[in-house]
Amino acid sequence: MDYGTPVEFGISLVPNASELDAIRVAVAAADRSGLDLVGIQDHPYQWRFLDTWMLMATLLAETERIRLFADVTNLPLRPPAMLAKQAATLDVLSGGRFELGLGAGNFWDAIAAMGGPRRTPGQAVAALEEAIAIIRQAWSGERSVHVEGTYYSAHGYHPGPHPAHAMEIWIGAYQPRMLRLIGRLADGWIPSLGMISITDIAEAQAAIDRAAAVAGREPSKIRRMLNVSGSIGPGASGGAFSGRVEEWVELLSGWVTDVGLGTFILWPTNPDPGQIETFGEEVAPRVRAEVARRRGGRPKSAAQDDAPR
Repeated sequence: MDYGTPVEFGISLVPNASELDAIRVAVAAADRSGLDLVGIQDHPYQWRFLDTWMLMATLLAETERIRLFADVTNLPLRPPAMLAKQAATLDVLSGGRFELGLGAGNFWDAIAAMGGPRRTPGQAVAALEEAIAIIRQAWSGERSVHVEGTYYSAHGYHPGPHPAHAMEIWIGAYQPRMLRLIGRLADGWIPSLGMISITDIAEAQAAIDRAAAVAGREPSKIRRMLNVSGSIGPGASGGAFSGRVEEWVELLSGWVTDVGLGTFILWPTNPDPGQIETFGEEVAPRVRAEVARRRGGRPKSAAQDDAPR
């Protein structure tokens, strides 16, 4: 089940307005400790939260090397043409350090309360597919975008700017129709442990692979990511998994080679930046080394992989 892809690590944070200072400290720790990614939850209807996209812009300006993404963007409250422009702008401003996490929507009462649509599961999937078509065209370098859809349309608008790198679209989803859409259209899948079990992840991987093969795509080019809540250290507890560094290394290495996952996003139950530094400086390099040993090669980060994704 190992797709042979480079292994990446990151953290995901809750954009509580009352915790802005702690968020900045956590992201700075992630940036200096060698982690690859920072995700920020996007729930615009949550009154305690800062706007995720404004926060991501600020954090990109305050960091040097780490990449950011929304984990995941609330599509129903963020129209795709503007979303494409905002994502490309963040990518240009940060020198290619932004990726687009995208979700079809949830909590429909809260979305409708903000003036957004209320969609059935089928409508949400169809709307997401139309949104991806608009975003892809906007980033393609074509002079104008033309998409005629039921939920989203674009009638010849001129897109820009062009992203600074080949920006990816990562989808948070669980249901079969969404998994097939990921196989056909997305660059990555990002579920959360607890919302789905490891056993079910293995079955979902197969569904994504079948859809990719039917669409003529190479399944190994689709990133397989996982949000994992927990804490690291002796006596650690809480979240989906907690344990010593050695236990994290053994668990994540097995999920790479046996389940096909390749990117691990920690949702720390303990806000101490030491947890983030431990994840980046101790867990990540040891997982890479162990995966390389199992693969019979040397550890490699995604930044060292020149192959197109």
